[in-house]
Amino acid sequence: MELHQLRYALAIADQGNFTRAALVSNVAQPSLSQQIAKLEDELGHKLFHRLGRRAVPTEAGVTFLARARRILLDVEDAAKEIRDDPSLGRRITVGAVPTLAPYLLPPLLDRSRTAFPNLEVFTLEAFRVELVEAVLSGDLDFALVSMPLRDARLSIEPIFSEPLLLAVGKHHRLAKQSEVHATDLADETFVMMGVGSTLAAQVQRFCGDHDFEPKIGYRCSQIATLKAFVGHGMGIAILPQTARNVNDKRTLIYRELSGRAPRREIAIIRHLQRYQSRGAEQLLALVREELGRDSRDA
Repeated sequence: MELHQLRYALAIADQGNFTRAALVSNVAQPSLSQQIAKLEDELGHKLFHRLGRRAVPTEAGVTFLARARRILLDVEDAAKEIRDDPSLGRRITVGAVPTLAPYLLPPLLDRSRTAFPNLEVFTLEAFRVELVEAVLSGDLDFALVSMPLRDARLSIEPIFSEPLLLAVGKHHRLAKQSEVHATDLADETFVMMGVGSTLAAQVQRFCGDHDFEPKIGYRCSQIATLKAFVGHGMGIAILPQTARNVNDKRTLIYRELSGRAPRREIAIIRHLQRYQSRGAEQLLALVREELGRDSRDA
């Protein structure tokens, strides 16, 4: 039994198809099929039902593939641990959702360069679904995402919570109100992040909890674009406190919402079984020190 055979089998299970599995494995399909046939002969069991173009794991295949994943993960972790020499430069990859990345990652990486000059830190800004997949695949050492999130494969460590604030243009009618309630927003046009955004989902839940459906006029993939729309009076937005900065004063007014004001909780996610390098642990310690639970409440 060879490691590449395990990788081929997992690729078939993940892709559901021999042809796509061959493509992602960078191998010719006849060669991949031959290796799977050899593996099945050695095991004495078929691993996949061939249903036309689809490949579905058999009962024996399900059991074998679960063990194969653990074996390959152990092999990968062993290699990382051996290579993890503290005297050498270390590559760390960290992700964050778009409502955090522009505000938290630059100062964090700036501190990291001073505290740990041997660390080479790379980043990924993406919605939570993509970040979770990247952590699980090993493309990210850890990521900062918003809650709630449940996944038995992940270590989920809440790190801080913060209020969500109403953002309006300086000349908007709500900018002059000393108190703004959720019911004041029912007839307004909302500017929202994209449909994959957990912030957008939370805003919609908040509106639903107050018995109205938000009228979404514009969808944006970047916070800067969203702020520009709001600043030009094209709608209102609900944004995390982290996203507020001094430059917003020229065009935006922020208001706390009265009553059941919304909040969000941010967590660090890591793979439960994947080896955590010394460099990743150093950067994680810096994240905990920099952010800290509830450090954004003030």
